[in-house]
Order: sequence, then structure tokens, then C-alpha cells
Amino acid sequence: MPSDSRLKIALPLLLLLASLLMLWALWYRPSDESGALSPALAAAGMEPPVANADELATPADSQQTQTSFKTVSKARPTKAPKDVVLNSLDELIALFDSLGYNQAGWQAGNREVPRLTFEAVSERWQKTSSQIPVQLKKMVFFRLMAPLILVANEQILLERQTIAQAALDAPELLALARKYRLLTDESGSQTVESGSQTGESVSLTEEQRQQLLVRVDIMPPSLVLAQAAEESGWATSRFTVEGNAFFGQWDFSGKGMTPKAQRKELGNYGLARFDTPLASVEGYLLNLNTNAAYQSLRSLRAQLRADNKPITGLVLAGTLERYSERGQAYIDGIRHMIRYNGLDQVDEAYLSDGAPLHLISADDARD
Repeated sequence: MPSDSRLKIALPLLLLLASLLMLWALWYRPSDESGALSPALAAAGMEPPVANADELATPADSQQTQTSFKTVSKARPTKAPKDVVLNSLDELIALFDSLGYNQAGWQAGNREVPRLTFEAVSERWQKTSSQIPVQLKKMVFFRLMAPLILVANEQILLERQTIAQAALDAPELLALARKYRLLTDESGSQTVESGSQTGESVSLTEEQRQQLLVRVDIMPPSLVLAQAAEESGWATSRFTVEGNAFFGQWDFSGKGMTPKAQRKELGNYGLARFDTPLASVEGYLLNLNTNAAYQSLRSLRAQLRADNKPITGLVLAGTLERYSERGQAYIDGIRHMIRYNGLDQVDEAYLSDGAPLHLISADDARD
């Protein structure tokens, strides 16, 4: 064949191949260091990581999804928290002040929250909190719980990034599908099925990826704070002190803490216990993100994200009719808690890039 004929055939093929490669690059490339947004992240209502925490602040009067609900900071710390032993409530408040985590900063519009975790609720708090002025008790409770919620939400955002961009057969994607109980077999055990014959590789479908994104999403801090206060009695309940149970989650495994007034019609149940307060928050989020009782919450949240609208506790609270036997009265109480305490402002909070601190009561340090 003459060379010019081969060239006439090859040139269109090369142009076609180049066009396909360009389309692939535009569609599939992940967000890069320059901050480019991949279509996969955009489709999930996410944004690429920002340079630092300051960029997570939601613009004033914004009617879009909160910035801190869409991405994380590249400068977030990766080292283990430093232990800080506290001898008194005064020392705790002094720590808040040293971090600028106080009323003056909040009123000035600062929504940055330090990375604080704590070991447990001490019995001293349970015994003496009734003697603490109500506003001070509330302040301490909210300022200790808010960082836990933001840390748990940050982890969920990282999981959403993975889900949006990973290959359908990626081990990390399949692990998240199992964690969030995307599919179950007849026995109820967690599994992921590809629909393929035995021996073929396990993989999700694109439809399953979208289903997983509906499950794996943040919970507005205002809602979590209000429920934690309600369910734990401001961290004074027996279950909170004995087992870091802040949200009244039931446990039917036989390992839960037994209520004094056991309801026989519900079987052998107890209140779930957790190793740490952070684990309790994570367990609560997993419950809302997987339990069939809260499908309406997840659907509403997904619609708000798809429409790029704010995701707020006041709105999502309306889907919690099955969280308590009180039904609508419970929803009304949670919404009142949010409004009365100004918790809606915490939906715009974001985590600091500062070094994390783990707070330990001096009583626990001596044990």
C-alpha cells in the first residue's frame, strides 16, 4: 500500500484516539494540587481540599451548602493528640480562652473549633454539675462535644472523597460498602455482591456507588449537639458516665448496659457502650447513616446537597419521628433546643489546623 494511503487512514484514527484521551483526562482526573475539581467530586457535591482551615469558613449569608461540609483542609494535623491533664473546671475554661475558643471569639464571627477530644465523663461532673450555673454547664458541654462531631464529620468527608473517585473494584471502596451495610445477605451479615459468577472479581456498580454516597455523609453539628444533650441529660446520665453513651442507642447483643425499667416486649436489650465519647459520636452517625428508620433523613440530606443548599439541623430534625417514641413531640423538643441555644450557628463551624489535644481529668490520670 502506498505510504500516502496509509497516512490517510492512520491520521483520522490518531485524531480519534487523541480526542478520546482528552475526554478521558477531563472526566476522570482527580482533584490535583492546583485545586482543580474533578467531575466525580463535583457530582458528589464535594470540592477539592483547601490549602488551610481558614478557607473552610462559609461566606456570610451564603445560601449554599456549607463549605466545611464539602471539603477538608490539606494542612490538617496527622500526629496523635497531645495529652493535657486538667485539675479543675477553671483550668478547662482557661484552656478554651488560650485557644480563642470562647464567647468573645464566637460573637466576633470566628467559627474555627480546636481539635479536642476527651477521655470520658467523670463521676465528679455527674455529681457536681447540678451546682454549676446552667449557662456555664451548657457552654462546657457544647464546647467539648462540638470538636468530636467535627472530627467525625471530617472522616466522613474523606470517605466520600474515596467513594466518589475510587475504581469500582477498589478494596477501599468495597470496605466502605461493607462498613455502611450497602447490601446484606439473607442472614443479615454484611456483604458486597457483584452479581457476577463465583470466581469473578467483586465490584460495585455505578448505581451502588451513588447509593453509598447517599449513606456516607455528614450530620449537621446543631442536630448532633441537641440530641446529645437531650439523650445524655447534659452528660449526667448513668449510661453516659458508665459507657460513654451520649445518644441512647440500643444494643441487642447482650453486651449493653441494662436499663432499670427493662421493657420485656423488646427482648434482651441494653444501651450500647463505647470506649470513648468520640466513638459514641461515630456510632451515632453510623446508625443514622445505615438504619432503615432514617432513610427519609438520608434522602432529604442528599437532595439538599444535590441542590447545593445548606444542610441544617433544624431541617433534618423533621425526619427523626422514629428516633423516639415521642414522635413529633421529640422533633419539636430538638428544634427548640437548637433555636433556644443558638446551635444553628455551629452548622458553620470548622476544624482548626492546630495540633490536636486529648483532655484527661486529673482524677483519671491518677487512677
